[in-house]
Amino acid sequence: MRHRYDCPLRWGDIDQLNHVNNVKYVDYLQEARSALLHACRQAAGVEAHHGDAYVVVRHEVTFRAPLRFRFQSVAIESWVSEIRTASFTLDHEIFQEDADGTRTVYVRARTVLAPFVLETGLPRRLAEQERDALLPYAALGERSRPVKVDVPREHAAHYPVQVRFSDLDIYRHVNNVKYFEYFQEARIASIRRLQQGLQGFPRVASVIAQADVEYLAPIVLRPQPYDAWSVISHVGTKSMVIESEITDGTGGAPEGAVLARSKVVLVFFDIETQRSMTPPPGFREALLDTLGELVSSR
Repeated sequence: MRHRYDCPLRWGDIDQLNHVNNVKYVDYLQEARSALLHACRQAAGVEAHHGDAYVVVRHEVTFRAPLRFRFQSVAIESWVSEIRTASFTLDHEIFQEDADGTRTVYVRARTVLAPFVLETGLPRRLAEQERDALLPYAALGERSRPVKVDVPREHAAHYPVQVRFSDLDIYRHVNNVKYFEYFQEARIASIRRLQQGLQGFPRVASVIAQADVEYLAPIVLRPQPYDAWSVISHVGTKSMVIESEITDGTGGAPEGAVLARSKVVLVFFDIETQRSMTPPPGFREALLDTLGELVSSR
């Protein structure tokens, strides 16, 4: 069985391409996830304990088609694809369904969650009641895989991540959605470094095809910024890959524990046709030349 949640859109969700911004989809998934977990508890007659909570371990988000603003809600179906001793995985589909049953899928996503004790911040096992509550929505599938990145600091673009008070969730941690926003800002900063080497070419837009984020440790509010490091690790004919990490170092110091990592596939995009495109001749070569040895050595 799948759980359905109808999510209203907001005008502020739209980006400069007149599409729903990639960060906002993760916000929608959070709303759908909360609705599903509430439905699980209600169906099983299980009450939420004050000291128990769930933390997001990983998001895997595949963007299938651009979603434009509309006054109707967008539909989200969610189900349980894996139940383990100390975690469970939810799969999601964000879509629009026409009267004739035709479905346009905008996003497919997977979210891994782990229970923990709020007082101590330590992980715990899923209780038997919790497992029973999830089972009606279970349709077990493939296992989620860790996000692997390689971000050598000597080649990486640095972006200081300044946490805002409004970024925090009810656990006083930075909300999982905000990490996507941090990585977005870091990604834009890293791409800006390339502009000088691409001055002879028209602007080439890009959209996200895949975004995977893994959460390793909480980010909390503090006066000092955290550090985001990003590298373009691959350039294809129609796409490129950006790998990033957020660390707890300050002031651009290369040391520091890794708090989150991200791997994003960007597809070059024609704004007029609203389709993927091959950049003009020489663009890829100029981009590789600007990047230097980092990409060519991989």
